[in-house]
Amino acid sequence: MAMLVTAGSALQCSFGTSPAALAVLPVSGVTAGTPAATVMDHAAILNVLPFGMCCCAANPAVIGATAAALGVFTPMPCVPVTPAPWLPGSPTVLVGGVPALQNDSKLICAWGGVIQVAAPVQFSTQLP
Repeated sequence: MAMLVTAGSALQCSFGTSPAALAVLPVSGVTAGTPAATVMDHAAILNVLPFGMCCCAANPAVIGATAAALGVFTPMPCVPVTPAPWLPGSPTVLVGGVPALQNDSKLICAWGGVIQVAAPVQFSTQLP
């Protein structure tokens, strides 16, 4: 069974240098200690905070003209680009009519990173 993800859960990007906390606005009114997250809590900067430095060669900020000419890349500050929702969401639990976010869900960054839940805030609410 998967765990329900709530505000403050630690996220990690495969190309980020540090974890970031998930921010969830309390619009649904559903909490499990802190506001419960849904698959629609994917907005960059609003929900998904930067992961330190980005090391992905697909990110144009990392591979600039100078770096491309030299054949090296320089990590640059992370600015997530997450246009699509988290997948998969809970098939059985809805939060405000939207599938709940579970700890095995993944989010794809447009620069190539895969964002996942590194540590949910709570460990007592399991999703069937």
